[in-house]
Amino acid sequence: MNAAPADQNRLLDLQALDSRLDQLAHRRKSLPEHAEIEQRGSEVTQLRDLVVAARTQLTDTEREQTKAEQDVEQVRNRAARDQKRLDSGAVTSPKDLANLQSEIASLAKRQSDLEDVVLEVMERLESAQTRVTEMTARKEHAERSLAEAEERRDAATAEIDAERGKVERERETVAAVIPADLMKLYQRLREQQGGIGAARLYQRRCEGCRVELSMADLNAVRAAAADEVLRCENCQRILVRTGESGL
Repeated sequence: MNAAPADQNRLLDLQALDSRLDQLAHRRKSLPEHAEIEQRGSEVTQLRDLVVAARTQLTDTEREQTKAEQDVEQVRNRAARDQKRLDSGAVTSPKDLANLQSEIASLAKRQSDLEDVVLEVMERLESAQTRVTEMTARKEHAERSLAEAEERRDAATAEIDAERGKVERERETVAAVIPADLMKLYQRLREQQGGIGAARLYQRRCEGCRVELSMADLNAVRAAAADEVLRCENCQRILVRTGESGL
């Protein structure tokens, strides 16, 4: 293949722009905020689940407290009725009096036991309320941290995208004047050679693979016509000659 030396030199400009685009793409993909957002997002999800569980526990305990207090109230009311009957003197039978007194004593014991249950439930209710408050605060903090990380990521990607747009426009300008067959070869080699399709021959060394040319290869380069498109014998990339090639 043949191409004007100026077109071959433009490949170096194009390669520099393509390398810059590759760097920007890697930088965009590798922003530290991506990992932070993933971590923060996982924390937020876990904490939201914990808040739901804590609130469910709180609701269940509140219902349990209501039921325990109702049980105490029922026993208290029944004991009050029995005491009122006893105090009224309406019960005169010794047996009935004994039974009534026994029931009042039993209800007093039952009330005491139920009040202990109420106290125990109240302690668990306070603990449940504390956990809801704690988990909610942690969730809100994690959500703020996630939002801040997303803002930093968006700012960074916006900056990268702006630079990428500028480089892409420069690339279009350079690529537009390079012959189609030379561009096709360059693109194919870029895909095959890890993004580097053309490299400068600098001080007798290919800057694509960093291998110094042998004397035989150097002699072949010296003998080649100026418009001949050369390839590195080692890496097969397009080898572009410049005033610093050391020939």
